Amino acid sequence: MKQRRLGHNGPLVSELGLGCMGMSEFYGATDDAESIRTIHRAIELGITFLDTADMYGAGKNERLVGRAIADRRDRVFLATKFGIVRDPENPSKRSISGTPDYVRKACDASLERLGVDHIDLYYQHRVDTSTPIEETVGAMHELVSAGKVRYLGLSEASTQNIRKAAATAPIAALQTEYSLFTREPEENGVFDTIRELGIGFVAYSPFGRGMLTGAITNVDALASDDFRRNNPRYQGENFARNRAVVERLEALAREADVTTAQLALAWVLAQGDDVVPIPGTKRVKYLEENAKAPEIRLSPLQLARLDEAAPRGAAAGTRYPDMSFVNR
Repeated sequence: MKQRRLGHNGPLVSELGLGCMGMSEFYGATDDAESIRTIHRAIELGITFLDTADMYGAGKNERLVGRAIADRRDRVFLATKFGIVRDPENPSKRSISGTPDYVRKACDASLERLGVDHIDLYYQHRVDTSTPIEETVGAMHELVSAGKVRYLGLSEASTQNIRKAAATAPIAALQTEYSLFTREPEENGVFDTIRELGIGFVAYSPFGRGMLTGAITNVDALASDDFRRNNPRYQGENFARNRAVVERLEALAREADVTTAQLALAWVLAQGDDVVPIPGTKRVKYLEENAKAPEIRLSPLQLARLDEAAPRGAAAGTRYPDMSFVNR
């Protein structure tokens, strides 16, 4: 597995990362043993950039990742996030905090759950609009000085806040949803801004919450607790329109003799050497399928046909039921 640098002066990471969120929540049944096997296989394949967050499974995912890497910490680049606060009495209820005191407490709690002495990349998961981002990032930078964190990142931040953050402390990466279904960073100034400032781009949900794999043809087949049942892109006419886009991509994948998932991932990788996708999976077989995507070299003609099949704005429905917590 080759490596890519996050930003002008950031760290080298594997060109594919592994999103661990679904191993503990959101996508139906979980299997810790299979998830740990998946993490171990990822490391064997050179996929050493692991992504988690304190809110995934309300801390369970960090503990899972911590167990998986306990005897191989020196082989992984570990990223986690803070800022989305869950109510223990009502896990579906969320709030956002970026106060300096919360930043410090959240970091210590993540270090304990992960069982590590430092975090390689620490993201503000969502911007707290009630706390100046300079104060949040200032507290994050103190964690770097203390040796608890190596690099800093933001997630789903607006161009204005990216600039404010970068003026406060070095920012290595911006994490935002990006795929053939979600191309807003190309239009809202995010790509232009981070490239101007020398910040790397980490693309989460490169499969459009699984739809771009082609595996989901019926919403009713999803587990009863799968959060996608309430996702606007999986609802009614939106789902039918989005499936039509996927069917066009499936035809292109057959021509290229690759899976639809591999094609979607190869497209993200082709968008720039500063783009690092972190597809999530909790099964070894899908991890191994994803790991072959960097070997795919899309021609200019193939890229043009993909752009025609899934142009900007092709996806029907918003990314989340409530979009007020993104691009803040």
